[in-house]
Amino acid sequence: MSARDPVHARRLTAQLLSGAPARDPLAVAERLLAIQAQNPRGARLAVRARSRGVSAADIDRALTEERSLLITWCNRGTLHLVRSEDYPLLQQLTTPPLRTSNTTRLAQEGLDAAATERGLGVIERALSADGPLTRTELAGRLESAGLPVAGQAIIHLLFRAAIDGLVVRGPMAGRHHAYVLVRDWLPRPHPIPREQALAELARRYLAGHGPANERDLARWAGLPLRDAQAGLKAIASQLRSAPGGLVDLASRRRASPLPGPRLLGAFEPLLLGWNSCEPVLGEHAAHVVTGGIFRGFALAGGRAVALWRLQGTTVALEPFTELTSEEHAALQRDGEALTAFLGVG
Repeated sequence: MSARDPVHARRLTAQLLSGAPARDPLAVAERLLAIQAQNPRGARLAVRARSRGVSAADIDRALTEERSLLITWCNRGTLHLVRSEDYPLLQQLTTPPLRTSNTTRLAQEGLDAAATERGLGVIERALSADGPLTRTELAGRLESAGLPVAGQAIIHLLFRAAIDGLVVRGPMAGRHHAYVLVRDWLPRPHPIPREQALAELARRYLAGHGPANERDLARWAGLPLRDAQAGLKAIASQLRSAPGGLVDLASRRRASPLPGPRLLGAFEPLLLGWNSCEPVLGEHAAHVVTGGIFRGFALAGGRAVALWRLQGTTVALEPFTELTSEEHAALQRDGEALTAFLGVG
């Protein structure tokens, strides 16, 4: 396959799915920059697939005790797992385009501009006095203040607090993620000149997703095409051409051999980093992506070969076509590793 599709092989290497695995969750987040996390288990499984000797508890510890990881709304208005030190870059660049649609949704939920500001004040005071607090706890504070929280109102208000740079999802509180004030949880960020920030975003994106082009970057980050073009232009001296009009970091080593069979989780980053996921899914796209939901799947030979799901403490496979005995055995072993990672085996 690497001879037929060298771009895909290089992307698998960039994604840490082939070659040497990462040493810890922080190294995975550093390489990918932002890991989609509206499915909490999926984000943790993305880290598992790219590292060795890591457990879900290690990720929770990085979120809760070390404060080195956090979850927030950024790229495309979606929750992502990011390094705390990368938060200022993503916050600065990817959240401004989200305000207009958020204002519209807040109004639809009964929160006009005045109510929104009042709600943000309630959230800020509650977290300042008693944080970290979960969504349920914050909803209680907002409801006591006479603000709507039913339906999607609480989500869109917390979304506004996040894109305004007021809150992030920081520590775990049992099985739930708690919110904290950015100013209490993270060091004070240093402003980054916009041109420098776009250049850094382009470089970091290619580190985990190259080869790619400006349209891939714009889609992944949720930025206007002109911003993606500006970022890539600013680092032109660090790039080299790749097949199909793509570019990659000139420092990239050659692609590693294709990864062995493994199980990947819901909203897997390998499907979300470019305009097309055809190299991974091929004719099986409709099985994996349904109604905007990206289901967990098995990868073999660099391609999706099956769906999977947890049945109690075991992994059940739903192959698209017949698997080889070697693939089936390897996926069974990886299923045992996956359940051990999650602590359900």
